[in-house]
Parts: sequence; structure tokens; C-alpha cells
Amino acid sequence: MSETFRDKPDPWASIRKTFQSIWGYEDLRPSQRQIVANLIDGQDCLAIMATGGGKSICFQLPAILDDGLTIVISPLLALMEDQVRDLQARKLPAVCLHSNQPQATRRHILQNLATTRLLYISPETLLSQPVWEKLGDRHLKIRGIMLDEAHCLVQWGDAFRPSYRRLGAVRKALTAQNPDQPPIALAAFTATADPKTAIELQTCLQMSKPQIVRTSPYRPHLSLRVEIAWTPAGRKSRTLKFIRDRQGQSGLIYVRSRRDAETLADWLQTHSLKTAAYHAGLPPQERRHIEQQWLTNQYPFVICTSAFGLGINKPDTRWVLHFQPPLTLSEYIQEIGRAGRDDQPAEALMLVSEPTGLLDDSDRQRVNFFVEQQQKIQQQALVLLPKLPQRGNFNAVSQQYPQAAIALSLLHRDGQLTWHTPFDYEIYGLTKDLSNLKPQIGYQDAISQMQAYIRLKDNNSGDRWAFLLKNFGFEQESKLLLESRS
Repeated sequence: MSETFRDKPDPWASIRKTFQSIWGYEDLRPSQRQIVANLIDGQDCLAIMATGGGKSICFQLPAILDDGLTIVISPLLALMEDQVRDLQARKLPAVCLHSNQPQATRRHILQNLATTRLLYISPETLLSQPVWEKLGDRHLKIRGIMLDEAHCLVQWGDAFRPSYRRLGAVRKALTAQNPDQPPIALAAFTATADPKTAIELQTCLQMSKPQIVRTSPYRPHLSLRVEIAWTPAGRKSRTLKFIRDRQGQSGLIYVRSRRDAETLADWLQTHSLKTAAYHAGLPPQERRHIEQQWLTNQYPFVICTSAFGLGINKPDTRWVLHFQPPLTLSEYIQEIGRAGRDDQPAEALMLVSEPTGLLDDSDRQRVNFFVEQQQKIQQQALVLLPKLPQRGNFNAVSQQYPQAAIALSLLHRDGQLTWHTPFDYEIYGLTKDLSNLKPQIGYQDAISQMQAYIRLKDNNSGDRWAFLLKNFGFEQESKLLLESRS
């Protein structure tokens, strides 16, 4: 922050004025204010805020209060484009950079980083050679690195998006390349992080004594239910009745795969319901069209995978239906959190197979398939690890061994590898039994937690909320909620 700003008698007056003029709200929420203050002071921050809590403003506002570039690392192209479009509509210098852009567009963006305040980028693009070289320019002032939807690091970072595991070395490397610039603030933002995930984020990102800001995900007006669908046909008929009973209301139906989304959308369309399937396999233009049709109520509801909803705010969403149970509580909290953001009554219903699975074993098969895939990935890594050099350059090693990224990621999570830079690594202790690599946080324990939630004997919404609050570290609030019911 510039000296002139620091010297003002009431710096918050200036911040509020800027905030009001750009976003139109009267003032920041207390949690937002705390995060903004931390980032202005250059402190690291871990923000665990419920969906709809205004996380984006917390790093957007500090970025425009000072000169310099803030890098926003984001997992999904649609999410980046949504936020950048909103910022540009407010006349703010923000851009997103991704591989789908024409080369001339990418070149123009990189040439104008000095006048850009917010650069939205994926981990993979950030660590690509031309982008990294440009960010190392000694004349470029980088004021912050913000990791949006930070839970993706833990949920996806080993196999699906191994580049996430290298992000902890980014700040150190950029500082080494330009030691004269001010310290770079580092922050991570997510709606879901249980205590283990919070520790993993701090460790992996190499945060320096971060300020931790948490807001409860509890929404008393959002009712939670889990119901058994005894057969596949029963699951469909229950879904159809649920939708027809809520005509005129906006909602979302979550499924676990692209094929499930398309199959269910086709079936509902045959019953004269206007909807569409949304998943990451669709072209960007089609995904954008479906989003807009839903946001403008042309589609009352959308059948979607977890790719839908990150960063999208539709406050009047009245219901969320899980056609199949999510794998983890983190996914569940993210997805139900898209309903009732206007603080009006809303509901979340999850349909599950009956406990024995004799009539419909699809839910169990889905979980088993995921576990088997994780085990297969780990076995492939075990075979590859002895072949990797103890010290190496990521780009060189991954050219020789295409699966090296996953193997190195697994070692990093297990504490047997250090990234000295985002590209240079060192392996330690490979003499120990590699079959004992720690399981990824977010799949073994988290699957058990999800199953425990599903099998709660009492289907009361208050008990279900108490269970969720306890698992995400809000023990006192969970206890008070249970006591209020007794």
C-alpha cells in the first residue's frame, strides 16, 4: 500500500468509498473486512467462507487499491471468465489467460501485465514456460498470489491436477527472481476445509503464519434431507415428482458423471421439462449458454456435474437435488450452498440406494470405482518412482516420463519431496516402503464421513447440520444446535 494511503487518518473511509463506488454495497462484512485488512498489510491468509460469502471481493478490492499485479489462480475456465467479465464491466483492469485464446491475444495480455491489476490463470498456465518467464521480469511488481477454490488443491492435486502441488514454491521463486520488490502476500480461499484440509493447504502452499478467517456454513433456512430410492426407476420417478411439485422455482440437480447428466436430461425432456445437461466436456460456448439460460430462468433447473456452480451466484435458487450422493462432504457442502443465498427457505434433497444395495448397487459401484482408480494411479506411481532422478527438473523429467507429474505429486504429499522452485525438485527417503504412501486427504476418510452422514438414523435437518458443522471444525456451534433441539 502506498505511503499516501497509509498516512490518511482513516484509511478505511477510503476503502469503503472505493468499495461502494465499484460494487454498490454499503460496507464490507466483518469477515471480509478482516481479510482485506490482512492482505493490505501483506499478511498471508486462509479464508474458509461459506458459499455466497463474498470471497472474491476480499482479494479483488486490495488488488485495485494499489499498483502492482495480483495473480488469481483458479481451477475452471468458466469461473475465471465469469469473474473477469464482471470486473471488466466495472471498468477494472482484469484479464484471464488460458490456452484456448489466440496466440495474439495471449501475447497482448503478457505484454501489458504492468498495467493489469488482476490476472486470472490456471495452475498449468501459470507454470508454462512463456508465462513464467514473463512473471519473472524484474520490472514487474507482483503484490499478491491468491488461490481461489483452494479445496481443489487437496481434492484434485495428486492425480487430476498435479500442478497444484507445485504452487507452494511459486512465491519463493518469484521473490528470488526479483528481490527488490515488496513482499508478496499469499492467500487461499475456499468454502470447505475441514481441520485436516486447512493444515494441508497451509503446508503445501508454504504459508507464513497465515491469519485464518472462518465463517460457518450453517444456513438455518436450508433444510437437509436424505431419502432412499429403492430402485433406479424409483429414483427417476422421485426426481420427477420433486420437480413437478416445485414448478416455477429455480433449482439444480447434481449427478456424478457426464453420461448421467446427459441421460437424465434426455429423460426429463421426454416428460416436457425444459432443461439441459451441463458438464466439463461441453464446448465453452455451450456451457456459457446453459449458464445464462439458467441465470435468466429460461431453464428452471439444470442437470449438472460438480463443474457447475463454482463462482456462480443465483440467490433465488430454491432447491438442490442430489440424484446421486457426492463422494465427500466437501462436495456436498459446496453444492447445497448454492441454494437459498437470499436467506429465504430452501431445501436440499439427496437420493441414495437402500443400505443393502441388493436392488440398486449403483452408488456403491460408483464409490468403489473411484477408490479403484485412486489405487491404480498410486500403483502406477510406485512403478515409476524408482526410475526418477533424486534431483531433477520437472520439464525435463516429464518429457521422459509422462506420468512423472503424478508420481512427484504423490511423493510431495507424503513429505518425501521438496520443490525448491516450481520446476526443480529433490526427493528424500525413497528407501522406505513406498507401498505405505499416505492416502490422499479427501478420499478415504472423506468417503467414510459421507457414508456416515448418509446413514444418520434421524433424518432431522438440525441433526444433519450438526453433523456437518462438527466435521468442518465448528464443534461449539454443532453442540449448541443439538442442545437447542433437546
